[in-house]
Amino acid sequence: MTNGKTMAISSGGGHWVQLLRLRPAFDDLDVVYVSVDPTLTVDVPGRRLRTVRDATRKNKLGLVILAVQVLGLLIRERPAVVITTGAAPGLIALILAKYLLGSRTIWIDSIANGERLSGSGRQAGRFADVWLTQWPHLAGSAGPQFWGAVL
Repeated sequence: MTNGKTMAISSGGGHWVQLLRLRPAFDDLDVVYVSVDPTLTVDVPGRRLRTVRDATRKNKLGLVILAVQVLGLLIRERPAVVITTGAAPGLIALILAKYLLGSRTIWIDSIANGERLSGSGRQAGRFADVWLTQWPHLAGSAGPQFWGAVL
């Protein structure tokens, strides 16, 4: 099934910044990073960075291409855990990894979403083993949970 590897995946911008703030938690792990820009390799020295296309729900063909790319990475990497701060690449990886590989999945909604969960974050609750918000007032008994903010 899986090999103990962790896949840390997000789109660019603030999602990537949030994911990078979790790097110390990955120090002793076999982790592969996945994002949308190959120049981001400078952010994860000594680690592998794989890239996928960026897409939004407004670009259906782009989402299909993204899903195929993510599926290929999941098959090659076979992560035991997938952790994401969003958006589309993370949600797709979370769903595919959970149902095709049986991977454990963690969603951390972006701190930018202080008024309500992101669109992907709302969907992630159905698929994530651990579903987190960074705002205490967005937490609920059915999820997401609040464990703190990634600052």
